Amino acid sequence: MSDLVQIGDPVRRQEERGCDQAEGLSPMDPPDAYAPPGETGGDAADLAKRHPYLRALSEEHARLMEAMALVEEKLAKVAETGFTADADVAVMRFLETFDREFVPHSREEEARLFPLLHERLIADGEHSKGRVVTTAIDVMKDEHLKAVQLAAVVLNFVRMASVLPDEKSAQLVVDAALGELTKLVELLRLHIFREDGIVFARAQGLIAPTELDAIGSVSRRRRGE
Repeated sequence: MSDLVQIGDPVRRQEERGCDQAEGLSPMDPPDAYAPPGETGGDAADLAKRHPYLRALSEEHARLMEAMALVEEKLAKVAETGFTADADVAVMRFLETFDREFVPHSREEEARLFPLLHERLIADGEHSKGRVVTTAIDVMKDEHLKAVQLAAVVLNFVRMASVLPDEKSAQLVVDAALGELTKLVELLRLHIFREDGIVFARAQGLIAPTELDAIGSVSRRRRGE
C-alpha cells in the first residue's frame, strides 16, 4: 500500500477522534465547510472558552472573512456589469487585506503555535501511519502556501490585464484572475473552518494554558503590543 493511501487525511482523522464538534456537523464535508455556521468554523460558545491567544487568531480569521464577503459581493455583479473599475478596486483591496492579515497570521502560526502542536499531535497518536509522519499541521502549512501562491497569481493576472492593449485578451486574463480568486476564497473558507473548528480545538486540549500564555507573550512583543 502506498504512503498516500496510508496517510489519508490527518485533519479528518482528528475529526473522527472527536473535537467537540456540533452533532451532525462534519468538518470535512465541503458544503458545510464552504458555508459554515457563524462567521468561522468554530462554535461561538466554544470559541469564547478558548485561550486568549487562540481567540486572537480566530479574530484575525473573522477580519479576513469579512473581506472575503465584500469581494464576493462585488464579483457576483461582474456577470451583469463586467469587470468595472469598482470591481478592480474591490479585488485589490481584498489582496491588500490578505497581505495584511493572512500573511503575518500564517507566519505567526508556523513560527510559534504549529511546532509545539505538531509534537503534541504526534505524542497523542494523531498522525499518519506511513513512512513520513504527518499531522494536521502539515495540511495547514500546505494550505498557507497554496493561498499565497493563488493570491500572487490573481495579482499578476489583474496587473497584466490592465496593460494589455487588446480588449479581448485583457478580458481572458481577467476571467482567469477571477477564477483563481474564487479558488482562493474557497480555500481560505475551508482553511479557516478547519483551523477554528479542529486545529485550535486540539491546541486548547493538548497545550497547557501556561504554554499558550508564553506563546502569546512572545507574539505580543513581536507586534509591539
